[in-house]
Amino acid sequence: MSQAAPGPGAKGPIGQTRDPSREALLSLVTCGLYAYYWIYLTGEELKEHNREGLGGVAALLLTFVIVGPFLVASEVEKMYQSEGRQAPVTALTALWLLVPLAGIYIFVSKMQVALNDYWMSKGAPAPA
Repeated sequence: MSQAAPGPGAKGPIGQTRDPSREALLSLVTCGLYAYYWIYLTGEELKEHNREGLGGVAALLLTFVIVGPFLVASEVEKMYQSEGRQAPVTALTALWLLVPLAGIYIFVSKMQVALNDYWMSKGAPAPA
């Protein structure tokens, strides 16, 4: 017996919650290298859950030409809006990356808080 394809608007698996301060601090301490890994993970989770979007590899590659963080933030915004919720982040949240040093901390923190809120609303445990 074959499985039926998911209906329109069906969501995939929920993402993993993470400690926003830890993610941001790792990004800052590694001079942004961890942030690339974080963008990849976030892109993958968003694509799996939303069943559309960039995915991790595309998000990572587009980060090298600046637009990746804007697109990932936009995907989080759309994810919230698809459920009729006000999104705590928008594509413009990525403008924080223009602020030297503190910007990466603020961007990753804001994004991870928004992701955690969404994933926990779907039943994910709070970050450890």
